[in-house]
Amino acid sequence: MAAIAKSCIVIIALFSLISQGLCITCTNNDIKIETTKSGKVVQGKPEWNVVVTNSCKCAQFNIKVTCKAFQTVEPVSSDILSQQDIITYLLIKGAQLSSGATVKFSYAWDFAFRINPASSFTVPC
Repeated sequence: MAAIAKSCIVIIALFSLISQGLCITCTNNDIKIETTKSGKVVQGKPEWNVVVTNSCKCAQFNIKVTCKAFQTVEPVSSDILSQQDIITYLLIKGAQLSSGATVKFSYAWDFAFRINPASSFTVPC
C-alpha cells in the first residue's frame, strides 16, 4: 500500500512539472502590428490603416503599445486606442483579444508612425 501511495505521489509531482512546462506565455513578438496607406486623404493628410493581430495561441489582455509623438487629424476612438502616458496607449480598453483576432483603426498624418507592442497579459489556455 505504501509503495502505491509513493508511486501516486511521484506521478502527480511529475505531471505537475510537465504541465507547468507546457503553459504558454505570450510575448510582445506575438502582437503583430501592420500599418498601410489606405489611399484616402483626410484634411490634406494621407490616411493610414493599422491592423493589430494577436498571433499567440492564447488570448491576451491589457495590451499596450508605444508610439512616439503620435498625432492624427482623423480621430481614433478611445474604445480602440486610449493614451496612458506620453508614448503609451492601451488597446481596446484593456479587453481580451482572442488568439488570431485583430483590432483595426485608421489615422491621418503626413507619415506613418512606428507603433510597437509594449506589454500585455496572457489568458491561460
